[in-house]
Amino acid sequence: MRIAACRGPVTASAALVSTVLASTAAAGLLTLTGPVAAAAAAAPAAAHRAPSPVVISEIFYNSPGSDHGSNVSLNAEWVKLRNRTGHPVSLFHWTLRDTAHHVYRFGNYSLRAHGTVRIHTGSGRDTQRNLFQNRGWYVWNNDGDTAILRGPAGNTRDRCSYSDPSENSAVAFC
Repeated sequence: MRIAACRGPVTASAALVSTVLASTAAAGLLTLTGPVAAAAAAAPAAAHRAPSPVVISEIFYNSPGSDHGSNVSLNAEWVKLRNRTGHPVSLFHWTLRDTAHHVYRFGNYSLRAHGTVRIHTGSGRDTQRNLFQNRGWYVWNNDGDTAILRGPAGNTRDRCSYSDPSENSAVAFC
C-alpha cells in the first residue's frame, strides 16, 4: 500500500519561509508586496495559535475494491481523530467536513484521554471508538480532499489535506 503524506515538511518549510520573510522585512532588509506580503503577515499569527486538543491523525479515503456503495465499502472510508490531552474532550457541537461541504455533526460524545475515534462514512452502531455518518455514498475523494475539524464556535481546530491524482494510495497520515 502506498501512503499519501499531509502536513509534513512542506507545510513546516512554508511557515518557516513566511516567518523568515516577515522578520527580514521587519528589519528593513526586504520589502514585501502582494501575496508574499500577506503570507508573511499571517505567519506570526499562525505561529502563536494554540494547538487543538483534538487533531485529525489519519484519513482512509480510498476503500479497497471498486466504489460500489455497499455499507462495508463505505465504512472502510474513515477519518481518525486523536485526543492529545490527558483528559476527556467533549466534541458536542463539533463538526468534521470536506471541501464539498459534507458535514458530520458530533452529538453528545466525549473523546477519552489520549484516545482515538474513527468516523466512518457508512452506517453502523456508534461506540466509543467508532462513529458513523450514516451516508449512502462516499465523502472523501480518492484523488484529493481536505478534512476540516471545527469546534463548537465554528473555528477550525485542525485540517488535513491530501492529493493523490493517480489514485494509487489509500491513506493519508496527518
